[in-house]
Amino acid sequence: MKIVYIVNTLMPTDKAHGYQISKTCEKFAGFGYDVELWVPNRKNHVADDLFAYYGLKRNFTLGKIPCPDVIFLGHYIGPLAFYAQTFFFSAKLFFKNIEKNSLIYSRDILPIFIFKLRGFNVVYNAHNWAKKMKWFIRLFLGKNLKIVCNSEGTKRQIARDGFRNLLAVPNGVDIEEFENLGDKFEIRKKLGLPLDKKIVMYVGHLYGWKGVGAMIDSAKLLRERKDILFVIIGGDKEEQKKYAEKIAREHIGNVLLLGHKLKQDIPKYLTSADVLLLPNVATTEESKSYTSPIKMFEYMASGVPILASDLPSLREVLTEENSVLVKSGDPQAFAAGIEKILSDTELCEYVTRNAKRDVKKYTWDAYAKKILDFIITS
Repeated sequence: MKIVYIVNTLMPTDKAHGYQISKTCEKFAGFGYDVELWVPNRKNHVADDLFAYYGLKRNFTLGKIPCPDVIFLGHYIGPLAFYAQTFFFSAKLFFKNIEKNSLIYSRDILPIFIFKLRGFNVVYNAHNWAKKMKWFIRLFLGKNLKIVCNSEGTKRQIARDGFRNLLAVPNGVDIEEFENLGDKFEIRKKLGLPLDKKIVMYVGHLYGWKGVGAMIDSAKLLRERKDILFVIIGGDKEEQKKYAEKIAREHIGNVLLLGHKLKQDIPKYLTSADVLLLPNVATTEESKSYTSPIKMFEYMASGVPILASDLPSLREVLTEENSVLVKSGDPQAFAAGIEKILSDTELCEYVTRNAKRDVKKYTWDAYAKKILDFIITS
């Protein structure tokens, strides 16, 4: 049987969903299925080779659907550009030739609707839940639509809206990427990071709900600690500029913005740190209840202690046994948590040992197998 994963997004992309989508395809293919990933054929400023960019096995096919690339018009007509691009992509899908026994898998509801209308088996992968769409989904796709949810929080919300055929599977990690990386200080030398600092690190995008602002405020509280350096990896140029201006304006000299790094290099950066931060704030329902951050599982595999916001979404995986949890959005709580971790070797050994044990349940292979068992055999 063929699995066709369809997404209306730029691929590859420096955003986490691109890696998650590609990794899902790689792992589905690893279980012996014929897998194709369909994306719109758009001009890509990130990279041309998806497999090289993410460090993937070339065991699935990337299909680029030709359609007008009008996203650049967003500078002039705002969201209408995205809606126009979605229309062109969807129109192409409606007439696209495809093997009749194919299963359609997508994070986007329109491809699910189109191929359900064409008589195909479809599975929706929900990473958030737009309540305003529930009536459309129930009317045209039915309450028994198979939905793979990224978290228990997402699953609970969808179940409350009357859907029955649900599976919650959080994201994962390839643990072997964190094996045999070598000595922490040798890694720092290669990465150009200081050897004489305690490094507190965040990796990921810099959206407001990610809590990077609160992290920088905690750095401000600790700027008298000359032995501590905050390192932030990720974000687009606009986000980096915003926080660079904040750092300069408030004279916060203990924060280093390194920008985007290749996915293959992230395990080395994480392993080089002394504390890894997951400072999400509860300003959106996605952050509070739905998110399943890939970085969380990578942090757990790294062997470095995690300091995280105490939120329901993160508590699905993190506990006081495998991390240090503090009040979300509270710079003082994060500053105190950082000092606690750096001063308590026994605590560090305890939470990192438990995190490395617990993360074995969250490999990408286990992720793919649970989904395949659900969509193929159930």
